[in-house]
Amino acid sequence: MTETTAFTITLAQLNPTVGDVAGNAARARDARAQAKAAGADLVVFPELFIAGYPPEDLVLKPAFQSACRAAIEELARETADGGPAMLIGSPWVDDGKLITLARCWTRAGSPRSASRSICRTTVCLTRSAYSPEGRSRGQ
Repeated sequence: MTETTAFTITLAQLNPTVGDVAGNAARARDARAQAKAAGADLVVFPELFIAGYPPEDLVLKPAFQSACRAAIEELARETADGGPAMLIGSPWVDDGKLITLARCWTRAGSPRSASRSICRTTVCLTRSAYSPEGRSRGQ
């Protein structure tokens, strides 16, 4: 008989509020606490959870970018408590480029892996994308 180890994933099907970085981070903390109580190893959040979806042109504002980054970094530090790891997405500025970052934080509070893509926000109906420089394109 082969011994298997279970790996439990919690899917946090939550509805973040666009622009409410602190509120969305609090929702993530609550979901993680519930997942910890249930014995989960990993909590997975929806796309751009910290910013709320769709963030549209908010992602172009440096203050918003900084708030999202600070919230993600704080959540990362909190994973050092031995609870479940988190896979959570946020707009992120890296080397001056705006990207969408989905990062998995380990239980030690350090990044385990990251998936990056160019952050192009979509405006409902017009479907136009914004460049990091703030110029509208794709119309």
